[in-house]
Amino acid sequence: MKEYDVTITETLEKTVSMKADSKEEAEEKVRQGYYNSEYVLDADNFTEVDFKTDDGQEISQEESRLDVLLVKPGKFPIPYQVGSELEDLQAAVGGDIEEVYLDDEDAGIICNGQGKNIGLPLNRALRDANGQIYDILSGDFLVVGLGEENYCSLTPDQMEKYEKHFHFPETFVKMGRSILALQVREEMPENSAKEKLTDVKRAQQSPVSL
Repeated sequence: MKEYDVTITETLEKTVSMKADSKEEAEEKVRQGYYNSEYVLDADNFTEVDFKTDDGQEISQEESRLDVLLVKPGKFPIPYQVGSELEDLQAAVGGDIEEVYLDDEDAGIICNGQGKNIGLPLNRALRDANGQIYDILSGDFLVVGLGEENYCSLTPDQMEKYEKHFHFPETFVKMGRSILALQVREEMPENSAKEKLTDVKRAQQSPVSL
């Protein structure tokens, strides 16, 4: 894939009648009038538009990849490189992506938008400012940087911040109408993380939306 610069040139044109003793004098009078804003060209003076495209530059593989944090159920977070295309992000989380905002305006979470519906193992709890659980993420998710228009790499400080934030795996236990999230100080086997889903899956009466 290449990146191309396309230059758009619009041409505006206006004819001014000027009395003068010579062609040069007439042009000079109009020139001075133009720079003194006596003659202003606008959309009514538009005559044509032209597009010119350069030969483009190859986009290197490194430029198209993002440095993010990958968080798997039952596992410690790890630095991870992922492609910036939609298909790459979908492959990383195993399906259609959903974006979840964090307290940092420059970072967010990309997860599987159908994770709970298709039975992916519960991963990490999301908590409000008071420490109360308001949602639980299912399946693998990415912590990514948020640029002005697209996703971008995490800064080293963001990488460290969210590695600490999501460092410990969590297991979930349904207690009445509530769900309790317990930190696990070591990584859990793959099948263990899936088994933990059984007690809390489809907890429709819980105040926590799964």
